[in-house]
Amino acid sequence: MSKIQAALLERLPKLKLISQRSVYPHIDVEACTRLGVIVSSGQHAGNPSYATAELTWALILATARQLPQQMAALKGGKWQIGVGTTLRGKILGIFGYGRIGATVAGYGKAFGMQVVAWAREQSLAQAHADGYLTARSKAEFFETCDIVSLHMGLVPATRYIVKAEDLARMKPDAILVNTSRAPLIEPGALVVALRAGRPGYAAVDVFEDEPLRDPHFPLFEFEQIVATPHIGYVTREEYEIQFSDIFAQILAFESGNPINVVNPDVLPRTTYHSNSHRG
Repeated sequence: MSKIQAALLERLPKLKLISQRSVYPHIDVEACTRLGVIVSSGQHAGNPSYATAELTWALILATARQLPQQMAALKGGKWQIGVGTTLRGKILGIFGYGRIGATVAGYGKAFGMQVVAWAREQSLAQAHADGYLTARSKAEFFETCDIVSLHMGLVPATRYIVKAEDLARMKPDAILVNTSRAPLIEPGALVVALRAGRPGYAAVDVFEDEPLRDPHFPLFEFEQIVATPHIGYVTREEYEIQFSDIFAQILAFESGNPINVVNPDVLPRTTYHSNSHRG
């Protein structure tokens, strides 16, 4: 995600609207309000990013069966370099039971996995209502799951919610998957955990600083990691949905009736201008 912070916003005096979709941890909303910039961001309630959920499952399969490693070896003239893991019968842990987490849980169920959720109380109640098990504690969750997949938005309460001690509780052959936000994990904790052998594998699609173009990035030193360049939402179908919502917000702003406004305090200072500039 491209960061839109105060330093950039202050260099854009004509900016009046930021139209986007979904969560917005990369936007300094307070600075936008101070500078009179409306932030419109539809949260598409009830509609998960199926593209992200599907990539999550692709990463789980790729890691469990060592697909990147096997492909690289085959192209290098080697044959069957390792032994993969069957998912059926394993425990899939969903950390954060929201729209995407619930979708991934369904994929796990279809593959014959035992799904266990850990989340805030309301989300745990929903997971239980959907027929899934819930962990008794965060510690039990990390200790027992064969795969832990992170699915939560990045807010102050969830920043660095996965601690080094959580990762240290994971099994030596467990997999950690993160297609949500990199800062859900304590800085450097995953590198330390992989070096210690708990968990044994990881699959990530998100990074602290993006775009990431450093071939010597610490995570890349591990053969047991599968990494992709934040492509969870990068499909033609997903882009069509996103652009449709984004353009609808722009048209609403142009008509003088902005929608999905996340900083409503800015409206009294901008509504008159958005109406008047149409002349």
